[in-house]
Amino acid sequence: MEQEKRKKEMKMPHTFVIVFFVVLAAAALTYFIPKGTFETEDVTYIQQGEEQTKTVLVPDSFKYVTDDGGDAVREGVSLFEPYGGAGFLNYVFEGLVSGDKWGSAVGVVAFILIIGGAFGIIMRTKAIDQGILSIIDRTKGREVLIIPLMFFLFSLGGAVFGMGEEAIAFAMILIPLVVALGYDAITGIMITYVATQIGFATSWMNPFSVAIAQGVSGIPVLSGSPFRMVMWGVFTIIGIAYTMWYANGVRKDPRKSLSTDANRYFREYNQNQDLASKFTLGHGLVVLTLVAGIGWIIWGVIEHAYYIPEIATQFFTIGIVAGVIAVIFKLNGMTVNDIAEGFTDGAKDLLPAALIVGMAKGIVIILGGDAAGEPSVLNTMLYSAGNLVDDFPAALSAWFMFVFQSVFNFFVVSGSGQAALTMPLMAPLSDIAGVTRQVAVLAFQLGDGLTNIIVPTSAALMGTLGAARMDWGTWFKFIIKFQIVLFVLASVFVITASLMNFQ
Repeated sequence: MEQEKRKKEMKMPHTFVIVFFVVLAAAALTYFIPKGTFETEDVTYIQQGEEQTKTVLVPDSFKYVTDDGGDAVREGVSLFEPYGGAGFLNYVFEGLVSGDKWGSAVGVVAFILIIGGAFGIIMRTKAIDQGILSIIDRTKGREVLIIPLMFFLFSLGGAVFGMGEEAIAFAMILIPLVVALGYDAITGIMITYVATQIGFATSWMNPFSVAIAQGVSGIPVLSGSPFRMVMWGVFTIIGIAYTMWYANGVRKDPRKSLSTDANRYFREYNQNQDLASKFTLGHGLVVLTLVAGIGWIIWGVIEHAYYIPEIATQFFTIGIVAGVIAVIFKLNGMTVNDIAEGFTDGAKDLLPAALIVGMAKGIVIILGGDAAGEPSVLNTMLYSAGNLVDDFPAALSAWFMFVFQSVFNFFVVSGSGQAALTMPLMAPLSDIAGVTRQVAVLAFQLGDGLTNIIVPTSAALMGTLGAARMDWGTWFKFIIKFQIVLFVLASVFVITASLMNFQ
């Protein structure tokens, strides 16, 4: 009784509550920090033989927003703004409708809901459930191999083509499987989403972070690959080892798991399945549709740079085809109406995650937005932090860049967006501080990618947690220790690269 009472007392606040107070803190900052702005310019660079263009800030162009007397203005955000303005109470709506179909928030919100709906259809067919039962039956005694194999593949996906939001869909498949094998929902997140972000952060060819950061920094795109390949290997091995250590501990003693509510949900879900039924031709065709669809997505991302609009439509297509197969083969007694209901139920399951994306974007909106050419508190914070870099020894300056990029990623979680905002400032400052631009890019990619594993402003993380039926507070309690391990390891690589004059 006493233990249950203590658990209730220690329960983390709901993610919505956490974001609300972060928005409140952001609003308070606007009363103390003046807005600033940069001039912008288009920078071109060559990536895979093609010319790419990115709009970036001009480093020496920063200026404060001033009043008639020339003093910096600290406006402070209002409580409420009519006519589409951004007051404190507007943060949810303005966050949800911000951006466009190519990114946060409205595009990512739609992406999450469509993926949820598509997998709602697929799960309604019971093909995945029967596939899980078949895998369990065929892998008895070899279950432990699933963890390193999946972690390696997802880390490789993050490194090669910047896999991130796609992990939401895979988590929906693999989490029920690992729970059925005796592990927990956290293990499923580790081998999918966390693995992709480790690959994303340590990549030698990620088109959404490394390539853009190198291009706008004026160094050859995809240069320094051998060092980064070694780094990717080390981080991936550490990630696999940590995940296996944790997962095996949970399997031996399920009480060690922090995701008890999520585990209970998936265990009950698995137990409610019809164990007597067989993996039929219809089930096989649904699984084949899913596998072929994922192959189509990977091909599109690598060959044609497909992004949120295309991938969302691809998943929708996969869901529709799976639903039609289920109706034809009468899987789980499905009818045409069941396809629609499955889509609705699946989207409903990920609605909280979609809402968080909009709420989190509200933080940046309250600070004035993340456009370098528009007045914002965020620009002033970026400029002030940048000026500190040249006050330290070279290795310490490199480490400070890494710390700064890690913190800044809370506000701008987009790899390409953060590269466009920070690297035009950090690259010339690294010259002054005696740090090579290659090291500055390294500090950026590690700071940007690794913190995606923990910050509640990450749409991909919140979508994956939604798929895992887990709140951010529970995730934070688990991941903070591993996050410290990654931070120390990244610090070692950044400082080592600085000392060896990494070019």
